[in-house]
Amino acid sequence: MKSVFRAALGLALACATPAFAASAAPSAAKATAANPAHVKAVQDLLASMEAEKVLIGVASRSHYQSLDQRKAVMAKVTNVPPAEVYRRMAPALAASISADTAAEMTRFYNTPYGKKVVFRKYNSRGGIIMPGAVMVETVTPEERQERKRPAYVKASKELAAADPVIEHEAFNLLQAINKEKR
Repeated sequence: MKSVFRAALGLALACATPAFAASAAPSAAKATAANPAHVKAVQDLLASMEAEKVLIGVASRSHYQSLDQRKAVMAKVTNVPPAEVYRRMAPALAASISADTAAEMTRFYNTPYGKKVVFRKYNSRGGIIMPGAVMVETVTPEERQERKRPAYVKASKELAAADPVIEHEAFNLLQAINKEKR
């Protein structure tokens, strides 16, 4: 009797979950659509962190049935203007990235040190490092102070927490671009 009750309860919960999920999604979309300034701040952040390279990275890590399919998808992705990538990703990301975080991290990524960080993120050099070798990074005192600012610390933590969402939205955009006739 208990197992029948548990099965019925499980089935009821499984059937009810999509209804709750469906009702929550439009409210999140309304919240981001209602504030174009927030979406614009996220677009500016995506531009400063060169999010089109995230899309290219997702496309290059994806599995394809053939080499021709891979080349076709990569051609489509590289032909999408960066501004379109930011415009299409920003509304979905506005739910995960606050306007304050977007503004602070945009400001940071537009500093000389922030530009170095973005460059290193997408242009890492592979290589073998000998055991015991230490990578020396010259950081100026101004850059150290910049990384200690409370607004930066808070914003960088929030943006790091949003990284999986950014990757997911890049994957969703990749799928949409792949379905488009270009």
